Amino acid sequence: MVTWEELEARCRQCQNCPLSETRTNVVFGVGNRQADILFIGEGPGEQEDLQGEPFVGPAGKLLDLMLSLIDLDRSKVYIANIVKCRPPRNRDPLNTEQDACIGYLRAQTALIRPKIIVCLGRIAAMRIIDKGFRITKQHGQWFDRAGVQMTAIYHPSAVLRDPLKGPDTFVDLKGIQAKVRELCPDSFSPRPE
Repeated sequence: MVTWEELEARCRQCQNCPLSETRTNVVFGVGNRQADILFIGEGPGEQEDLQGEPFVGPAGKLLDLMLSLIDLDRSKVYIANIVKCRPPRNRDPLNTEQDACIGYLRAQTALIRPKIIVCLGRIAAMRIIDKGFRITKQHGQWFDRAGVQMTAIYHPSAVLRDPLKGPDTFVDLKGIQAKVRELCPDSFSPRPE
């Protein structure tokens, strides 16, 4: 099996699709490499491309708040994307771009061996859970894929654009919290005294 260092080095040198020509940084992933919980987004935005880290812009600040609401933080989870380079103007990554990049995410997942995968948004859910996934109808539902529990919630940027998605997202987060409590309670961050 490939090591984290080998995988990251390969990813940073990747030229498998045209996104490599316009990137500032490869956005490999961040967090605990022994995490029981893997969060997967679709691809980096402008701030992520500039800083080389996933979810650091406004959607990232909301994701951090979402995690804190259920007693998690970035030190207890791993966060990655379907594609590791920013699509122009933050458009959805094309299927060909996803196909060129998905091997890196699969290798990350194999190294982490998570118990829970949370897809952030429809693109990730369609790639990871089911190509016919309907985020508006299926968000918060749980799926067992080869013994890994998977769910999808609205992408934080979708919640920023449409605050009416907030209540559903809160319910979905509480469902994630319950699943973490059931499968991997050691993942919770201690509450401050």
